[in-house]
Amino acid sequence: MMPSRSHSDAELLSLVASPLSPSPHIPRVMTISGILSDTDVEADVCAGGGNISPCPLTSRRIIVTNHLPLCASRDPSSGLWSFSWDPDSLAYQLRSGLPGGITSSDVIHVGTVNADIDPAEQDAVAHLLSEKFRCVPVYLPTDLHHRFYHGFCKHYLWPVLHYLLPLSPAALGGLQFDRQLWLAYLSANKLFADRVMEVLSPDGDFVWAHDYHLLALPTFLRKRYPRIKLGFFLHSPFPSSEIFRTIPVREELLRALLNADLLGFHTFDYARHFLSCCSRLLGLDYESKRGYIGLDYYGRTVTVKILPVGIDMGQLGAVISSPRTKSKVRELMEGFKDKILLLGLDDMDMFKGISLKFLAMEQLLEDHPNLRGQVVLLQIANPARSQGKDIQEVQEEIHLIMKRINEKFGSTGYEPVQFFGGRPLPTYEKVAYYAVAECCIVNPVRDGMNLVPYEYIVCRQGSPALEGMQKKSVIMVSEFIGCSPSLSGAIRINPWNVDVVAEAMNLAITMPKAEKELRHDKHYKYVSSHDVTYWARSFDQDLQRACKDHFKRLCWGIGFGLNFRVVALGPNFRKLSAEHVVSAYRRMSNRLILLDYDGTIIPKSKLCKDPGKEVIDILDGLSSEEKNTVFVVSGRDKDSLGNWFRSCENLGISAEHGYLTRWKRDLPWESCHLAEDLDWKKIAEPVMRLYTEATDGSYIEHKESALVWHHQEADPDFGSCQAKELLDHLENVLANEPVSVNRGQHIVEVNPQGISKGIFVRDLISKMLDSGKPPDFVLCIGDDRSDEDMFEAVMGTTKQPSLPPFSEVFACTVGNKPSKAKYYLDDTVDVIKLLEALQAASSRTPRRQPSHIRVSFEGSL
Repeated sequence: MMPSRSHSDAELLSLVASPLSPSPHIPRVMTISGILSDTDVEADVCAGGGNISPCPLTSRRIIVTNHLPLCASRDPSSGLWSFSWDPDSLAYQLRSGLPGGITSSDVIHVGTVNADIDPAEQDAVAHLLSEKFRCVPVYLPTDLHHRFYHGFCKHYLWPVLHYLLPLSPAALGGLQFDRQLWLAYLSANKLFADRVMEVLSPDGDFVWAHDYHLLALPTFLRKRYPRIKLGFFLHSPFPSSEIFRTIPVREELLRALLNADLLGFHTFDYARHFLSCCSRLLGLDYESKRGYIGLDYYGRTVTVKILPVGIDMGQLGAVISSPRTKSKVRELMEGFKDKILLLGLDDMDMFKGISLKFLAMEQLLEDHPNLRGQVVLLQIANPARSQGKDIQEVQEEIHLIMKRINEKFGSTGYEPVQFFGGRPLPTYEKVAYYAVAECCIVNPVRDGMNLVPYEYIVCRQGSPALEGMQKKSVIMVSEFIGCSPSLSGAIRINPWNVDVVAEAMNLAITMPKAEKELRHDKHYKYVSSHDVTYWARSFDQDLQRACKDHFKRLCWGIGFGLNFRVVALGPNFRKLSAEHVVSAYRRMSNRLILLDYDGTIIPKSKLCKDPGKEVIDILDGLSSEEKNTVFVVSGRDKDSLGNWFRSCENLGISAEHGYLTRWKRDLPWESCHLAEDLDWKKIAEPVMRLYTEATDGSYIEHKESALVWHHQEADPDFGSCQAKELLDHLENVLANEPVSVNRGQHIVEVNPQGISKGIFVRDLISKMLDSGKPPDFVLCIGDDRSDEDMFEAVMGTTKQPSLPPFSEVFACTVGNKPSKAKYYLDDTVDVIKLLEALQAASSRTPRRQPSHIRVSFEGSL
């Protein structure tokens, strides 16, 4: 069965919205209404999948890359295909860090074949690769592959990730966003996902996808298998939010990445840019716990890992020791006898800075005439991975600059700049060039990890095959590549500053031997201990840790298309059923209803903060019911709350987190009297004012008992940074004052000690118990951190007089997120619907008669 060769727009929009196929096996977590369970792989979708079983007895690793780690060749006489492992492929090298090692049969590779396989031969090739290499090929039709790889990947997404915006359709060969190319990108990712699904056993297998070609893959897989164990590593840079936000499908790409369990980046900068995009575009905050960075995404924790990849020490050591390498080293040493060799080895693309390197060489020979005739810059260029005008322009520029330098400074038998390109250079030849070069220059203007410096260091360490080679090396690295932070002994350069690069070249040439050896030893110790085995093992262990609780949680799928995501719920955390609450409400005779305000009964996004007539009428009706005690428990001030609910005669209000309380409209406000000494405000307010002046969009809210610094209108990153600094500052200056400093959602608040919503609720329940009317029905709804104290109080997890054993208690948070509550509702709309249902259930019972009973809170807190 061949995959579809074309997709309409309508089909692509529903690629990840198709219904789940029936499950032929009993799921590990039983399915209930609205809850997703994993489905098994159908027996009839093994098109070309060979005999790789989708239901193994052990956990396997499925590695998904754009290309399979194979070398393909075809016998010209017989026409038969033959394949072998590509030892230079990272996807092959990382096997050494996975359980079972490099020869493990529990590692499966999924990717395209780097050869043009005729459709008539594809099934036979797939069977061969499956049996011999445990590889599953993805066959992309020629037109789709061109639009996917050479179109969207290489000429739109790849330049943007490297900070090049397509300001015009012809800008350096880049393309503006094209929706048809985007749909081709989705089609290709869907075909990759289909092939993974054919061999995946979701209960045990781990999937590890790689790089920007497959950014949409996690959503396709998560849609089909909600509990899939999925890691993703991005090998390219992740740009700053200012660049990433220019992508029209930016949120779709972010949400796709967030459907993974573990996200890997080479450097903290790349991870920081990703986290900033999540904050600015999706409103997500991250936390660092015990060294791990985690994003809470609809109840799932997406772990962010920062770990630069390493090289394969064993494979490189074998090449260094080979006879061909030894012979090539001797040839080069004879050819460059009495010359100081500077080496550059780069891919042929516009970001590698080759022309800038040549300009620096020209400046070096101009400034230091004594080096003419001695220094040679040898530039090796790997074949271009893409096609287009940009590659042609880079090649032309390089040759023009090289020709000018050689004509200006060259002489008989001496060419200061030598260029080798146009054909793939065998690994042993590259190793030989590394071994004889005095300095390696790696100066891209933007790049991912770039392992050239690591390889150079190991080759300069020497081996018995490289007789006479000294253990020393000098490396010049651009500030804008991923390996730069890990090479503390390298000469870091700004490739755009030609004069500085030229002086760095001179420093590398004239550096004392002892210093070269010292820097080399430092680098070799790091590179040899942080190799590709260490990298793969570390990622695999963290992926296992990130997925260890998958089958302890219920999964709820929401969203359409690429906005699909899975809500993960604890086994005792479920959506609040209105029918269940109404049924309990009707049975009970002494009900307590506690409601937060912002984010609970009105949306936080609402510009006008008054509750509106609908909410007022509902709360007035509920509070008028004779069996009900209804309180709005909020951090807002008493004047605002009292004014908004002035028409609700029997509604109780607790303002400023319980500092001020009013039982009914016609009763006075009561204070807990714990915060009569507010002299601390004279200390805290000037500090807050200082941060307000320095943070555009922030302001101070003055309450009777508290001071609140708000930064929701400030820049998200700067506001969060300032909030952290303000929190530390206030904790220091108020260390001896009877106050607590707390950080909430976009706020920093200073409150007197002994005041919280939880304390208020515990005291309220105690008063009801003392009055002989213990609450037999408790509904407590909130959305913020301060409401967690209320949930603790009503659920009896803190010291307090316990509720009657027959009480029905519903502690409910708004939004799917970790909480001490046992229930959740999606948003304020669901809260209002629930309150409407309770009001309707109250309409048949007598209304409350005016009461003259007053319960005082004075001194009770």
